[in-house]
Amino acid sequence: MANILVTGGAGYIGAHTVRALLARGDHAVVYDNLATSKLETIDKLKREGAVTFVQGDINDTAGLDQVFAAHPIDAVIHFAAWKNAGESMLKPAKYFENNVAGTNRLLDAIQRAGVRRIVFSGSCSVYGTPARLPVDESFPLNPESVYAHTKLMCEQMMDWFDKRHSVRYVSLRYFNAAGASADGLIGEEPAQSANLIPVVMEATLGRRPGIQVFGDDYPTPDGTCIRDYIHVSDLADAHVRALDYMAREDRSDIFNIGTGEGTSVKQIIDATERASERTVPAETVGRRAGDPVAIYADNTKARTLLGWAPQYGLEAIISHAWNWHKGIVA
Repeated sequence: MANILVTGGAGYIGAHTVRALLARGDHAVVYDNLATSKLETIDKLKREGAVTFVQGDINDTAGLDQVFAAHPIDAVIHFAAWKNAGESMLKPAKYFENNVAGTNRLLDAIQRAGVRRIVFSGSCSVYGTPARLPVDESFPLNPESVYAHTKLMCEQMMDWFDKRHSVRYVSLRYFNAAGASADGLIGEEPAQSANLIPVVMEATLGRRPGIQVFGDDYPTPDGTCIRDYIHVSDLADAHVRALDYMAREDRSDIFNIGTGEGTSVKQIIDATERASERTVPAETVGRRAGDPVAIYADNTKARTLLGWAPQYGLEAIISHAWNWHKGIVA
């Protein structure tokens, strides 16, 4: 049994990753301030295996030191961050303070405690608008939001902690996390997300106004923007494999985690209508500034070095999300 500290482990991707750790017999120490998550998620996880919950913030240096002193931590998985790109452009100080300064405090606490492995919740947004597709890890980095830039800055900090303190890291550059647990236990809380799929689900259920499709005149097969949607359980699996990779190879690395396939906004709507047997209320409006036409991953490196491959496609993502959203009726 390994002891894994999971910051932000009560959140959407964090909780799914904790569940993956528990499934293989690890002990998860979840460190979360519950700013965007719920304590009931921890209660669900505790029924699955060995979970210790500590309510705390990555900006609390003393709190971090106490966690490392109280538990023999073998490795860290770091999710705790603000993640709304639009908000980051309006409140840059909030994002630099929490995402960057908070990660620096965590890295400092890690090296003081003698822990030598961290898996980081990265983002494909560090690439900006790609010149060609698919996107591999060698692409130029051009973050176009404060949020994206904080993710890049964290990768740069981890690289220096590796060089100066031998703290190995793996940054997983996610594409678009989506879906829910196949059994409906955990999903993406709609109140905490502005992502397309939960917005579509809530609109289809009549809990929010119809969705806006920002442009249908892009140079894509159906005129709408294309993204790479990756099932949250596949993301969780990548984190576990990243831990094993560092333990096996004793090296740092960066991996794209996406399906390698692009899905348009219209395809999301069509798939939701099939799963729900309802009409998605949607209105086409003008293009939104800053939206790339298309982006999807080249995941060859993750397949080759992590032994990882996505297990779920679009239909499963939408079906699992629909079942989750139906089940959380107030």
